[in-house]
Amino acid sequence: MQQTANQEVLSSRVIEAPVNVVYDFFAKPALLKTWWGPEGFTNTIHEFDLKPGGKWILTMHGPEKGNYENSAVFTQVAPQRLIAWTRLSQPLFDMEVGFEELGNDQTRISFKMIFASVEECEKMRKFVAPKNEENFDRLQRVIEEGSQL
Repeated sequence: MQQTANQEVLSSRVIEAPVNVVYDFFAKPALLKTWWGPEGFTNTIHEFDLKPGGKWILTMHGPEKGNYENSAVFTQVAPQRLIAWTRLSQPLFDMEVGFEELGNDQTRISFKMIFASVEECEKMRKFVAPKNEENFDRLQRVIEEGSQL
């Protein structure tokens, strides 16, 4: 997909944890399913083959009702730096998750969603930007809970 800034939604957050911990919470399906998605959602991960060409297939279960099937193929995996994929289910977009070590046990995690058109991006932006923030909230919370075990 050719990309321009007005076809992207970029969200990021500084997480209070070292980069290896934040990365593990994405790279390990047992941890990923505890925080992925907006508030109230749960996940069933059917396949998670974290390598270029590997598939990620999951069902996101809504808090009130609804099961949302998601399918993607990983395009890049650079441990503790970048994971990227192309969605095969609607809505279609490319996704890059970046991990940046900041020191002092802090990591910046970023989500870059790249849409095929400006119109599709604008249609999704109002919805996905706040939901990405919920995702980051959940990630920080489960990392904090895990560190207290």
